[in-house]
Amino acid sequence: MSLDLKNLADKLRRYRQQFDASLPQVAESTGIPVESMAALERGELCPSGDQILILADYYKCDFKFFISNDRLAPFEQTENLFRRFGSDLSVPDRWSIQEFLFLCENESFLAEELGRVPRNAFDFTKRGKFYKRHADEAAKALRAFLGYKPHEIPSDIFHDFRRIGIHIFRRHLENSNISGIFIKHPTAGKCVLVNHSEDVYRQRFTATHEVGHSILDDKEDFVVSFKKWNREDLVEIRANAFAGHFLVPAAALAKIDSTSLTPDSIVDFADRLQVNTDTLVYALKREGILTEVAAHSFMGLRIPKGSKSDPELPPTLSARGRQTKNDLLRRGISTHYAQLCFDAYRQGVISLGRLAEMMLATEKELWEIGKLFGWSHEHES
Repeated sequence: MSLDLKNLADKLRRYRQQFDASLPQVAESTGIPVESMAALERGELCPSGDQILILADYYKCDFKFFISNDRLAPFEQTENLFRRFGSDLSVPDRWSIQEFLFLCENESFLAEELGRVPRNAFDFTKRGKFYKRHADEAAKALRAFLGYKPHEIPSDIFHDFRRIGIHIFRRHLENSNISGIFIKHPTAGKCVLVNHSEDVYRQRFTATHEVGHSILDDKEDFVVSFKKWNREDLVEIRANAFAGHFLVPAAALAKIDSTSLTPDSIVDFADRLQVNTDTLVYALKREGILTEVAAHSFMGLRIPKGSKSDPELPPTLSARGRQTKNDLLRRGISTHYAQLCFDAYRQGVISLGRLAEMMLATEKELWEIGKLFGWSHEHES
């Protein structure tokens, strides 16, 4: 099958425009002469195989996207996303989203190659038109699917959501008003980005909120969630309610006596639930334990930052190891993802160069990163 140069030209031009990049900028980053890039975008030049691979690496997408008419990359999703929220997304944030989707593609590929695709998919069908009931029923169904008892509090929700096949990554975004994004990838499936600039308890809530979108709004190509949102937006209200019911189930609050609640006890209980205090207060009001007036009096309490634990950053890590892992999380590299990558390399599924690409690192950086995941330098022998 011959390469459709007109189709390729259109993809290259539109991809470049998504990131507000000039032809000289792309040429400088890829090493492809600017005259060649211009000819490629006019459909007047047939690229070499190396040039296709270089451009795919630059735009963080599957090279087959450029030579096929199939939807192998979330091209339309990102184009529409950047057009709709252009004023909210800086160029660095656009690249962060593109790299996040690249990680999702890699994770999907590696899970398939290593035989680690979740066998049992979670399925939920909305009934009726009452949005808050959708949220309550979906949260209960997912908790039951994951094997939680009615009163049990989820410990590692990132692990839980990967168990149902959702690609979930934490990645730093410059725009701190964006809490998270759900994108339906054409091949990888449901993908969730959580803004790593938030505190870890807020990240847990945002992750659950976005998973709510992935379950209840799965007909959408993408949903962007903001800290400051329209309080009449039923879709956001439903996702918030889903997160509240999943993280703070009614059964966990059943024995609470409202008369015994104090600011200190609210802070302590929220910390044990691994949610911020406002999430707990909303749940107490939801269950009729607190009145509107009483709930308002408890809003805005703060949990000491030092007491919040992150499952990706256990206390057993050294100070240097903690800093390295935190830096990796800012780039989107989770422990789950890194272990998939290193396991794939050990089993010969990917090369060392491909391992570095998937880890968004140089081969030199892999030595330090590998130590955190028990990677020996066996390829040296």
